Amino acid sequence: MSEYILQMAGITKDFPGVKALDNVTFSVKPGEIHALVGENGAGKSTLMKILSGVYPGGTYIGSIIIDGAEVKFRDTRQSERAGIAIIYQELALVKELSVAENICLGDEIATAGIIDWDKSFAKAEQVLKKVGLSINPTFPISYLGVGEQQLVAIAKALSKEARILVLDEPTAALSEGESAKLLKILKDLRAGGVTCIYISHRLKEVFEIADRITVLRDGKTVATHDRKDLDENKLISLMVGREVTNIYPRKPRAPGDVILEVKDWTVYDPNINKTIADVNFKLRRGEILGMAGLIGAGRTELVMSFFRFWGRKTNGKMFLEGKEVDPKDAGSTIAAGISLASEDRKRYGLVLDEDVCRNISLASLERISKYEIVNALEEIRSAEHYSKELRIKTPSIEQKAGNLSGGNQQKVVLGKWLMTMPKVLILDEPTRGIDVGAKVEIYNIINELVDKGVAVIVISSDLSEVLGICDRILVMHEGRFTGELPIKEATQEKIMHYATGGK
Repeated sequence: MSEYILQMAGITKDFPGVKALDNVTFSVKPGEIHALVGENGAGKSTLMKILSGVYPGGTYIGSIIIDGAEVKFRDTRQSERAGIAIIYQELALVKELSVAENICLGDEIATAGIIDWDKSFAKAEQVLKKVGLSINPTFPISYLGVGEQQLVAIAKALSKEARILVLDEPTAALSEGESAKLLKILKDLRAGGVTCIYISHRLKEVFEIADRITVLRDGKTVATHDRKDLDENKLISLMVGREVTNIYPRKPRAPGDVILEVKDWTVYDPNINKTIADVNFKLRRGEILGMAGLIGAGRTELVMSFFRFWGRKTNGKMFLEGKEVDPKDAGSTIAAGISLASEDRKRYGLVLDEDVCRNISLASLERISKYEIVNALEEIRSAEHYSKELRIKTPSIEQKAGNLSGGNQQKVVLGKWLMTMPKVLILDEPTRGIDVGAKVEIYNIINELVDKGVAVIVISSDLSEVLGICDRILVMHEGRFTGELPIKEATQEKIMHYATGGK
């Protein structure tokens, strides 16, 4: 019997003009959790798409060996039959269907074309227990939180008797508590004999859960080590090819006068019966203000309400540089000098099929147009300027945004909002799904913006990030700010105390 349940040897994959994978070797032992790490663009997703049959045999060079026998998958269906299940960061669930329907989708229990709902619900309940989820399988997926949906996706994979479970950034959208629960379940599955390939930029989780770690860089295998033989600094240097000594490059700052003040801000959304109530805060020039809290606390809803993206304002006032701002729509808020980089850059921040140039200019077209005709020269000049200033890695500004790595996509989003020349820039989850090297670049850019006089609000579920880059932290719980911490007094324990409703 082979020492490995999975071996991928000499894997090479070319795209037009790009060698995505170059002679990659990757081996996984049965019953282990094997972390696959690397910067965005290192080749992790491409390697897993080859394993899953998204890129079928014949479109790449190299071999896949499972249980000692070479296989070539024609499609994802064939990969699933071999016991491989991949759960992507963007979950492949149909939110209009029930939990049971999603679990059985593609493998319906039917006789003569008629689905046996009793057996379907029983099957769903059985696999839900394996992931510690006690919910009614008739509930629509849309009723569940992101953490519960993640567990349903794992249950669906287990229902297909997956022996190799691949998770791609599974905790990117989860709270600390939900992440901890997921990691415990994966450890339980490992104890039950399930093999797991774990892809994550959250190195703390990698060190908590992985037995072994493989590093990819620039489409090549750099190293595979037992977890105990690595520390975080050594792993980061393997990932980025250089030593990174200061992940959070904090600069000494003396915040200036108040630039933004929000008083008694109250917003209500009748569709989900949720309220952001009596919010008061001040933002000073030359300051990075952090907003922390558990998922669902209302941080994103609060800042979206400044642009009339969420809810209906029932009370409150906003002042920018001492003048009241009464936003009628997103355009009026942006025109006043406040911009928002959304947490979902692919859905709300970018037009993925458009090029870098048009994405950067998108929020400033009115300013560079005359008689509704865009000044193409000014558009190109501005896009080139921000592309250079933000060090966006792209062959040209004519490259489609969807073809860039996550870190460079985020820089394009930043370029778009910097072109609006904001006085206040709100960044919602600015480094979600971004590798550690790109994170450091984003943090340096934020520091440079503050040095130039832009006041910044950072919303993040990563407490290490909030503590690492912010000057002051506001903590939200159930639509209200429950605590305010100067950075010198802030700790993860204090933040979680306020985030769970503590006074």
